[in-house]
Amino acid sequence: MKEARIRRAAVFASIAGLLFAGSWSSAIAQTAEFRIDNVSSARKADATRLAAGAIEFSDHTGGAGATSESALIPFDDWASRQPIEKKFLALFPNYVEPLIDTEASKGETGQKPEKLYMYVAQARFVLAKAPSAIDLSRYVTLAFLQKIDPAIKHSVIGAADMPTFKDKAGAGNDNPDRKWCIGITTSICIQSTYKLEGKIPIGITLVNKLRDSKKIADHIDFQSELAALSPTDLDQSALQELTALSTPITGVLEQSIFYVNQIMKFGKFFAVFQAHPSAADKTVVTAFMALAIKASVLDEKREFEKVPVLRNLVPAQVLMGQSSFNSGESISAGLPKYARNEIKTVATLLQAK
Repeated sequence: MKEARIRRAAVFASIAGLLFAGSWSSAIAQTAEFRIDNVSSARKADATRLAAGAIEFSDHTGGAGATSESALIPFDDWASRQPIEKKFLALFPNYVEPLIDTEASKGETGQKPEKLYMYVAQARFVLAKAPSAIDLSRYVTLAFLQKIDPAIKHSVIGAADMPTFKDKAGAGNDNPDRKWCIGITTSICIQSTYKLEGKIPIGITLVNKLRDSKKIADHIDFQSELAALSPTDLDQSALQELTALSTPITGVLEQSIFYVNQIMKFGKFFAVFQAHPSAADKTVVTAFMALAIKASVLDEKREFEKVPVLRNLVPAQVLMGQSSFNSGESISAGLPKYARNEIKTVATLLQAK
């Protein structure tokens, strides 16, 4: 019975995606595009002063003289300095850096923590819609995800398709509170693939020819859960602390990336919808994007710097969009540009009639 329900849900999600795709294309064309305004702390932006079509955005990369690592913070430091962010933006509230087996080839034995660095972006914008006019369940579809970034290809999966989380990529990502893809009424689970763009695949091919160790893939595969949470599912006071806004929470749209083949350990998109402080016909959205980058990826800097043609392929520089290898509008553009593009597109989709 459970498998039958999962199959029916997958079929429904696919059909709903096809139905909404056409209507959204028309609606987006009639909706003015939002603009990005870089600020020091988006979640503290005064919602009553936000201009129509403006997105207050912050990720600590907009300042002059910012280094490539300026927006990356060690996971433990982030958890200590921003406990309310960690509660909602980590894969689950009590997430810790997982223990992984050490590499015998490097003369190590036993286990050690897998060190992570966090990239966290936050944004705030206002929708010209009353909270009661926003049905978050209609965004829990493949069509919504595909509109956000057409370069990423998605398909619906069920609980039976979940990984075992026993390999290095999945270690520590098994939700202790419930199984992924089970337990949330309005949700779907997705298998996604992104083919790296521009000159990055060429650089990867060269790297793979020069190294004897594990090869780098020219694509990113990941699995995630997309869910709409109602007010009864939410901790109102804690979320108001996260958004620094005291009005009622009317819902949350959340995508949790719980399995990735490389580069990242996990990811989270988390958008909080709240009543506007002074206008009943408007809704304030505070959105976050949190990505956990493996420290081992950043540690490859020296290997790349040794080869002149690869000096601009240093992982930290590519991830932060500061390399000549960066291109396009998606992940290959670097995390800062990708985050801005994704949040701007989400805002446009949400505003579309």
